[in-house]
Amino acid sequence: MSEQPPYLRIADELRRRIAEHEWTPGDRLPSRAQIAQECGVGENVVRRAQELLISQGVLEGRAGSGTYVAAPRKRVRVVRSSAREQPDGSPFRADMKAVGKQGDWESRTEAKVPAPADVASRLGISEGDLCVRTVYEFLADGRPVQLSTSWEPYDLTAGTLVVLPEGGPYAGTGVVNRMAEIGITVSHAVEQPEPRLATAEEASLLGIQKAALVTHIKRTYYSDQAQPVETADIVLPAALCEIVYEVPIGR
Repeated sequence: MSEQPPYLRIADELRRRIAEHEWTPGDRLPSRAQIAQECGVGENVVRRAQELLISQGVLEGRAGSGTYVAAPRKRVRVVRSSAREQPDGSPFRADMKAVGKQGDWESRTEAKVPAPADVASRLGISEGDLCVRTVYEFLADGRPVQLSTSWEPYDLTAGTLVVLPEGGPYAGTGVVNRMAEIGITVSHAVEQPEPRLATAEEASLLGIQKAALVTHIKRTYYSDQAQPVETADIVLPAALCEIVYEVPIGR
């Protein structure tokens, strides 16, 4: 059996000392040089161990100040289910309410954005065709826990009251309900989840360590005519969210 990498051994040692209350939430850890000397390793080993624990929510780094024991953050449960589309209210707000948090979101919409190749393929349009792009930050008690970028073909909703997902009389009612207002029945969605490392921008927005583990979900809504009407890239940090898929069973 191969020997455990040194940085994992140091991470385990730091976890043990936290579990035994040598350091408690809010405490600043000794310098990397001091920990390295105590444990007989190089400072780079300590740095890798601390970065791992930061990505797992055990520690937090504060620019110009040092590394601290993080206050425990309970992971929020995010339920993915076609049965949760609602004519009023928000599934995200319902999820947050279930864990005693206030759910909300901030958004920014741009119309007539050329579709990149990947998005065009998912929407069944040509690269460069115009889309309505909406960028979301989903918040739990004011802290970001989920990011999403939505794309809709501009030609599909242009000139209607639902062209802006977060503007007009149907703002915030969701893709299914908005499309119904222009006579399009959304029949199903396809989701493709895959793990990856957070980008620098995502890490900054979510308040997590750069390259921390996230789940990237590519979701596409389809009409009953098999036409893609919206596609989105949803990013959830593993340290903050647990994803649950609820599968309705037909009778």
